[in-house]
Amino acid sequence: MVLSDIHAGEKVRITNTDWINELVQRRLLDLGIMEGSVLKIKRILPLGGPITIEAKGQLIGIRRCEAKKIRVESV
Repeated sequence: MVLSDIHAGEKVRITNTDWINELVQRRLLDLGIMEGSVLKIKRILPLGGPITIEAKGQLIGIRRCEAKKIRVESV
């Protein structure tokens, strides 16, 4: 499953980030988000807007098109 399929309030673990842009991958890595990290979906904005996630106490917004490329599994 991918990050954009998850509902608000659910926790997931990242399993694969190979399909996202290298620049986005680098930015997530700088924030400490990598394969194996546990995320919680805080908010999903309507009309194809960004997804707000919580990782290690930080709130981060990710574009929906990038979230569709991040493979996750339920925790």
